[in-house]
Amino acid sequence: MQHPFSSDHTPENAQQSAAPLALYLHIPFCHVRCTYCSFNIYTRRAHLIAPYMAALRREIALVGADARRPALSVYFGGGTPSLVPTGEIAATLDACRATFALEDDAEITLELNPESADPDDLRALRQAGVNRLSIGMQSAHAEELKLYARLHTHEDVQQAVRRARAAGFDNISLDLIYGAPRQTMRMWQESLHAALALEPEHISFYSLTIEDGTTFDRWAKSGRIPQPDPDLAADMYEWATDVLAGAGYDQYEISNWARPGKASRHNLQYWRCDPYLGLGAGAHGYAAGIRTQTVLRPEEYIARIEAQAEPRPFPLTDAVVETEPIDRDTAMAETMIMGLRLVREGVSPAAFEQRFGASLESVYGEAIAPLRAAGLLEAGDEGQLRLTRRGRLLGNQVFMVFI
Repeated sequence: MQHPFSSDHTPENAQQSAAPLALYLHIPFCHVRCTYCSFNIYTRRAHLIAPYMAALRREIALVGADARRPALSVYFGGGTPSLVPTGEIAATLDACRATFALEDDAEITLELNPESADPDDLRALRQAGVNRLSIGMQSAHAEELKLYARLHTHEDVQQAVRRARAAGFDNISLDLIYGAPRQTMRMWQESLHAALALEPEHISFYSLTIEDGTTFDRWAKSGRIPQPDPDLAADMYEWATDVLAGAGYDQYEISNWARPGKASRHNLQYWRCDPYLGLGAGAHGYAAGIRTQTVLRPEEYIARIEAQAEPRPFPLTDAVVETEPIDRDTAMAETMIMGLRLVREGVSPAAFEQRFGASLESVYGEAIAPLRAAGLLEAGDEGQLRLTRRGRLLGNQVFMVFI
């Protein structure tokens, strides 16, 4: 008997069953909430870190109880994973290795706030197997960092990178924000140049969006800060695209650039619509044709996992409070939307047909034709469908066509 969330045996589901997993582990603790942040994070909960990490290790064991499935990456996201003692991180990685067949060259990323880059902790993390750091730089300007309620300075970022290099890390990513309220083109240019001076292997930057319920949302509604300027943000993006290309970085996704061979394997799993487990409070996952979300509050997450006696059908645990079976039409649409974010790789017609048993032209030909005529989509060197440079600026308009 199929379990109630199983989909039919389409080529898509057969491929998902065979594909290695990516593991996302959510750490929902922070010292402060950034003014732009809408993530599932909590302050003043340090007393929960130890029981939470114990519950996370138990959830790893429960969800992987049926078989040692291969896994290609582990990503400690948040929140602020660098608030967690390194011994807890090491024990959690051991739980991943005990439960899943973690590949020898698995990418293991930890998000790091610059002010928490302790040399001893960095050495311990590297020894435990963490081999990639994602550092939340955001800006090189003190006034912007204050506006964001960040606790670090740019000097902290510089020191964090130096200490990470000394600890043996040779894969460092820096995150930046552009298009923010009061940010000028010159400020953005100075921040990006400051990031490049640190010679990271990877750079991500994101146009600031004011999300409902955030501090920025309240400030914008009261007139304390202006709304972001989309035209200025587009100019910032185009300028940065040229600068990073000149600096030897390959743009592999709309918001991500990497040195050759340093694209994030974990994030590629999302954009290729391959399976990943989202574990921890409020985490989202997608495996076995099911999208999942765990309970938000860490106290309830801990209680649910501690109370679970037996494994449930993969990929479910008692912490999962929302499930959505992904039907074939939805999977095809998501393959288009996520795949087109990969600006070089795009969507391969051959891979699409292998995955879904139908040609790309037969499913989306009528939708694609006007987008190509408008100069938003093009054929790549290998016949893949991809966004043009102009299409990257208007990506949301392109994606809406496939919803």
